[in-house]
Amino acid sequence: MDRSVSPPASPGLPALETPLAREGHVFLQGEPMRALLEAAGSLSDWDSFAASWNGLELDRHMADGGRYRRRRHAVYAAGRDGPVERQPHQPHYQSRDYNRLNGGVARWFEPILPEIGSGASLDTLLRFCRGLFGRLSPQVANWHIEAHQFRIEARAGEAGQPTPEGVHRDGVDWVLVLLVRRQNIASGVTTIHRPDGSPLGSFTLTAPCDATLIDDSRVYHGVTAVQPLDPAQPAYRDVLVLTFRSEAAAS
Repeated sequence: MDRSVSPPASPGLPALETPLAREGHVFLQGEPMRALLEAAGSLSDWDSFAASWNGLELDRHMADGGRYRRRRHAVYAAGRDGPVERQPHQPHYQSRDYNRLNGGVARWFEPILPEIGSGASLDTLLRFCRGLFGRLSPQVANWHIEAHQFRIEARAGEAGQPTPEGVHRDGVDWVLVLLVRRQNIASGVTTIHRPDGSPLGSFTLTAPCDATLIDDSRVYHGVTAVQPLDPAQPAYRDVLVLTFRSEAAAS
């Protein structure tokens, strides 16, 4: 798929860029976020994109022994413009400085399916974020991008932990967290913090395309555990996380 088109300017973008530059984080509800994405590209495969979360594999790297997280992963590379290119499959690595629970090891996850990784929705999200983060970091010539599909499951006797490592940074430059679907769960409150731990705000992603964007160098974030509303029914929280890191820092 041709990924060479950069997101066009939009009257709605200052609603993201201004607070993101000023405060280091922003929350945007699903309808305006979806409108920005549709102005940047196509979401024509959104239904199949969202349905692909039903095929995620169990995360077997959970140091807490939990079996509540499913995921797939992919890596991309991009310059300021031009193509956003998927890279050969590789592990996800975080040092223990950023992930006290699961860091310090190369973690291999099943790859994002080819038709999802090159599909219209993920393509639009990648290009939209490349444009937004590129305008906020004009000194970055090349990006190392990681895409994570997460499903956090909750069941009777086992709460689901979206951030089992606690309040943290990811060790990147910029982060997008986009809600895809939320089914039969309570809680899952996102909290934003200064480096000293003091709170900056909190909100809950509840509707498809509700999103938070984070300057990972400036603020920390976490998400509270989710519990099933009806323990007899499936309960889960599906999110897409995109992280952008300067290729110079990634190499």
